[in-house]
Amino acid sequence: MVTTVQTIIISGYYGFRNSGDEAVLKSILTALEEESRQAGITVKPVVLSSDPDWTQKMYGVEAVPRMSLGEVRRAIKNSDGLISGGGSLLQDATSAKSIPYYLAILKLAQWAGKPTFVYAQGIGPVQRKIFYPMIRSVFQRCEYVSVRDEQSAALLGTMKLKRPVVEVVPDPVMGLPLPSNSEGLNRVAAEGEDELPIVGVSVRYWDKERRELTAIADGLKKLAAGRRVHLRFFPFHLPDDEQASRMVMDLLGDIRETGSRVSMCEQVTDPQQMLLEVSRCSLMIGMRLHSLIYAASHQVPPLGISYDPKIDHFLGRVGSQPVGTTEALNGQKLADEAVRLLDQRSQWIESQGAAIALLKSEARLPAQHIVNYLCRKG
Repeated sequence: MVTTVQTIIISGYYGFRNSGDEAVLKSILTALEEESRQAGITVKPVVLSSDPDWTQKMYGVEAVPRMSLGEVRRAIKNSDGLISGGGSLLQDATSAKSIPYYLAILKLAQWAGKPTFVYAQGIGPVQRKIFYPMIRSVFQRCEYVSVRDEQSAALLGTMKLKRPVVEVVPDPVMGLPLPSNSEGLNRVAAEGEDELPIVGVSVRYWDKERRELTAIADGLKKLAAGRRVHLRFFPFHLPDDEQASRMVMDLLGDIRETGSRVSMCEQVTDPQQMLLEVSRCSLMIGMRLHSLIYAASHQVPPLGISYDPKIDHFLGRVGSQPVGTTEALNGQKLADEAVRLLDQRSQWIESQGAAIALLKSEARLPAQHIVNYLCRKG
């Protein structure tokens, strides 16, 4: 029986006010807490963060600056292991620096003789083959590796990863519960939201010409013209998504004469409060992966627009496919699919309910493996 506190370092894209990544962290913290309580041990998390003060205040956990080599090394030295996880950490589509950074953190822990765990990561795209042997070398020394989709596992297979066995699990955010005080939690008020079906909208900048945002605005305008709805924008990454949302709102113009409304869920950084807001939607039209995961996990049909294979991979797990891509999106098709899902929401829930319940249950598997390891290690 383990009686001492087990200190675990958690490495990821944390402290940047990205609601999706913060939801990943909150999900991991929640899963570790519940699994360790059931196992009768105490896990003390220490988060590597871009903003340690904010992270500490938000989650009530210890945090250290992720780019301070000295503080990271001291934290690892005083720990019982390290989790690298959640999100798309090992990819070189947005930056060539991500893979070296996250592998270096894992390697520091391995050099210090600490057990390392990869927690439900999305691997790829990895366009630079030079990274293949680096990922294989580090992952082979991990005690446990899990990824969030079959495509990530297949990519690791092409890197000839021999051990450990790679487990495919859902994104950890599928297991994130609503806040325990949901009814009393301060929420962002929006005029008229009780009168009209709320259609959530999550957009981001991707195409340099903003063609996908123009197409989304066209589709939303057509939707609002044919159906009275409340279009509610959810910025997941501040401040960029807020700016992208305002661009689409400007393109929409004044739609009040149609009987529809527009609002924005502003300055929400608490992932569970954002989850609560999304759970009140009748449909989520999303570019951000975690806007779609938030929605599906609470039986809100997701209508995804793909800019990255991870969108396609997740939608496939809940019986859906993207309505379009950032390169090819038709506004009329977007409006038609939105109307169809609004009309057939109950059928969608009935057809996908079992799959969603299974994903929510399996989202805790990595935490169970890690806590079991700590119990065995003693």
